Amino acid sequence: MLNRLAPLSRTNFIMPKRNSRRNNKGKNFSRQNTGNDNPTWKEVERENDVWEEYYKAMNIIPDNEWNDFKKACQSNLPMTFRITGSRKHAEEIRNIFLDRHYNNLKGKEYEGVDLTPKNIEFYPDKLGWQIDVSKQVIKKQKDFAKTQRFLVVETEVGNISRQEAVSMIPPLLLDVRPEHYVLDMCAAPGSKTAQLIEALHANDEKQLPTGFVLANDSDYKRSHMLVHQVKRLNSPNFLVVNHDAQLFPRIRLNGHKEYLKFDRILCDVPCSGDGTMRKNINIWKDFRTGNAIGLHPLQYNILNRGLQLLKKGGRLVYSTCSLSPIENEAIVAEALRKWGNKIKLVDVSNELPGLKRRPGISDWPVFGKDMKLKNKGDDGLVDSLFPPTKEEAETFGLDKCVRVYPHLQNTGGFFITVFEKVDPESNKRQAEESDEEEQESKKQKVEPSGEEEAVSADSDKTIQDKELTASVTESRPVEKKSRLPRDANEEPFVFLDPTNEELTKCYPFYDFSSTFPKDCALVRNATGEALRTIYYVSPIIKEILTVDDQKLKLVHGGIKLFVAQRNDVGICPWRVQTEALHTIEHYIGTKRHLTCNLELLKFLFVNAFPKVEDLKESGLDEEFSKKLDVLEEGCLFLTVKRGDGLEDLFLPLWKGRSNVNLMVSKKDTHELLYRVFDIETSAKDEGKERIYQEKVEAAKKARTEGTPQSEKLEELVVDTAEGESSKDEGGEITEVEK
Repeated sequence: MLNRLAPLSRTNFIMPKRNSRRNNKGKNFSRQNTGNDNPTWKEVERENDVWEEYYKAMNIIPDNEWNDFKKACQSNLPMTFRITGSRKHAEEIRNIFLDRHYNNLKGKEYEGVDLTPKNIEFYPDKLGWQIDVSKQVIKKQKDFAKTQRFLVVETEVGNISRQEAVSMIPPLLLDVRPEHYVLDMCAAPGSKTAQLIEALHANDEKQLPTGFVLANDSDYKRSHMLVHQVKRLNSPNFLVVNHDAQLFPRIRLNGHKEYLKFDRILCDVPCSGDGTMRKNINIWKDFRTGNAIGLHPLQYNILNRGLQLLKKGGRLVYSTCSLSPIENEAIVAEALRKWGNKIKLVDVSNELPGLKRRPGISDWPVFGKDMKLKNKGDDGLVDSLFPPTKEEAETFGLDKCVRVYPHLQNTGGFFITVFEKVDPESNKRQAEESDEEEQESKKQKVEPSGEEEAVSADSDKTIQDKELTASVTESRPVEKKSRLPRDANEEPFVFLDPTNEELTKCYPFYDFSSTFPKDCALVRNATGEALRTIYYVSPIIKEILTVDDQKLKLVHGGIKLFVAQRNDVGICPWRVQTEALHTIEHYIGTKRHLTCNLELLKFLFVNAFPKVEDLKESGLDEEFSKKLDVLEEGCLFLTVKRGDGLEDLFLPLWKGRSNVNLMVSKKDTHELLYRVFDIETSAKDEGKERIYQEKVEAAKKARTEGTPQSEKLEELVVDTAEGESSKDEGGEITEVEK
């Protein structure tokens, strides 16, 4: 049986170098060895006789649909994206897309393809969109430059997520709520993880979530790269860890007798990836029947571990980007076979009503690596590869599984199954059983041979395996940790006492309320001292991080709350970091809070460090200027009420000794100028702070050389000499060179 097989770890698969590229028409090429030092590039042929024979034998596609299915698999994926954020925020971005871009594309064609954007029917609230050409077409055609710029800007600030349509399905069916404890077992690269976090924060306008998302990936480097994918969400309820999902450790919070169980678990497992052949072109030449057979035990072990960690009444989604029943229904059937009435499949036929799908199957042929039909017991193949008996099929109800085919809705291929844990005694019993199973699997664990290749996709985890089987015995040394991103932080998590000297400067200065969890601030350095940055995590994440016998290999957690200001700014030398604004907005009082009108906001967006006196004289917002006058220098909070049902803006503002500056990064500035004022920018725009700094340098140079200069440039030099501050593109303030 599968639980006796040696588990296979995703950490053991080597990431190959990219070996394909596209020309400006989106065609796919691979390097060909011509026997000399100048290899040529040849377009990959989207044909594979073994693939065609295999899937025709599976009988999952009706004969009268086969040509449409194959044609869809051979074509490039359309461009798809979803709009993110709170309801009011997301609706505004959607309406801008419809008002300013939809009509520009409506009715236009490219090589006979209609470019009219289509709503992704199954994605809620018309927030998912599809354009039936590859992103390369939109990117390269001048007629669509404005739309391309809109998509780039909104993606950079996190308002839009470029994600394959079928990849959006598993998180939607997981039905995450703000109070849920959520585990993503194979999270990298993170598009689905981002969806889970967004669902967790769906009600932030009313109340911040009490649950969390724990994202895991077995690949050390990819677990760090995962941070970048979801960092834009700025969630203090998010934690990244690095474990083999098959052996994911149990967590017991301090003072609790029972192990922590999860309300929702996503098992989007590594797979052969033949459902991604529209974008992963090498699938066409690398498809082998042995791929699915080799991955079968790994996939089951991950699912089984997920079921062990699932709470009673909890929901688990098992998904792959493969169409092979060996990786799908066979795995589901084996789980139902082992767990019996402790779990059940959830009928989701009425969920996501716009999704065109096919039911799961209960019968399939099994082919060996030699592409010959096999029977149970042949060639040492495990029984779980084979379809259930007639009696089992009637009990299992595999038709509740969801199959998505490329030709049904112009998507990739995907498989999704939703489990629910129903046995009231299973949690306690499985917690005890898992300990024994974990020890046993550790004894049996071996590493696969060096013949595997792993390929990462934009939204999926795929593994091509030419010779991988369930009976791998050859091992190799563990590889050294690969190079990490520059900003990866491997320092410990050290929580600060609320009475910490630096915190006692910050909390009163910014008028934090008594309800703010002041004991959830921490630092990431070995000294445990607040030196440069103070982070914040939600109370439940703090509980996990402070477990006495910590078994989790922690990678990332927390958002930046305070960052030390390098020059002397008076009472509080710490400024609030932009990524924490959403979390603390409802906890801070009016002490350092200002409001302004849209006219002044527009001025602040395009002018760096305007002098306070100049703002007074301009008369742009007299009430703002009066309140600004009496406030001490340092970080302020600015609210802009927009009316008409639009989302209010909450932004950071810096007051210096004689001037002010809106602390919004260049990317956010470009997005807000377009969203609020319909002012278009280009990627070449340098940003107001860069322009200001260039003027300062020009004034300094002119003064040094004795060159005549204007009165305005002279004022810039005086401001610089007073130690005023400038802001880098990342939104942090740095002292201008004197």
